[in-house]
Amino acid sequence: MIDYLRQLAILSKTVDHGSFRGAADALRLSPSVVSHHISQLEEYLGTPLLYRTTRKLALTAEGEELLGASQALLTAVETKLEELKISAKEPSGALRITVPSVLSQSPFIETISEFNEQYPRVKLSLDFSDLKRELVADGFDISIRMSPKSKQNAPGHRNLFSVNRYLVCAPNYLKINDTPKSPQDLENSNWLELTPARNIPVRFCHKSLNTVTIHPKSVIDSNDAQSLYQLAKVGAGIALVPSYLASEDQKTQKIIRLLPDWNADSLIVSANWPLNAPKHGLVRLLVDFLTEASTDT
Repeated sequence: MIDYLRQLAILSKTVDHGSFRGAADALRLSPSVVSHHISQLEEYLGTPLLYRTTRKLALTAEGEELLGASQALLTAVETKLEELKISAKEPSGALRITVPSVLSQSPFIETISEFNEQYPRVKLSLDFSDLKRELVADGFDISIRMSPKSKQNAPGHRNLFSVNRYLVCAPNYLKINDTPKSPQDLENSNWLELTPARNIPVRFCHKSLNTVTIHPKSVIDSNDAQSLYQLAKVGAGIALVPSYLASEDQKTQKIIRLLPDWNADSLIVSANWPLNAPKHGLVRLLVDFLTEASTDT
């Protein structure tokens, strides 16, 4: 029975990784050993479990039925083993994380500090950039991303929190330009735009639930949201920025919030990680911590 459980686990890993090589690397075995164990299981059952081609592997109908019946058991055992492993020693290791630069001014920083305090043996390497990084190609363990479009949580993706946005300008801008009365007025304003969002329509929702979508043309665009805010602050134009950037300056009237009865779509901050990351490793430890600590801003 123990041998068959091991063979089932190897079959499951092979399907997860899509190849004997991938399963072998994950299990620290050779591809030939992985193939041998699956062949033994097929011989015992008297039926093939995998279709093998030069490009990919796929489960047969019998393989799907067997793996489906055993998956709950394998997952339960793997989960319990990982939980015991984590509880038996303090988590340690290194994580590389790419983060939008604008989040360096947000409560996200406090959360990272709290994680570091709770898990001091986990070394975090943070890459703050508004350039989109590739997870695997650029060598990152987790990618934090911001988008006005929300995705459903799925393997390798989790929504963390949302960020409200304010439409802002400097007081001196309004001395020489008309104050916008509606989102449509922004079409003829000195619009400051984030380069990755260039030419993307902006939707505003009124407190009465009316919605308006506009296509303003920018006079300046930048790949850094913080620079857009600074440009707005010195009177270069109107910008749509995360609310936490403007909250303190708004109190002292160094910045003016425009159209307060109209709300732009919030930005969704999400975590993304490789599908083959260990289910209970450091990646999931940090993602779970961010999820529990996150609140909308």
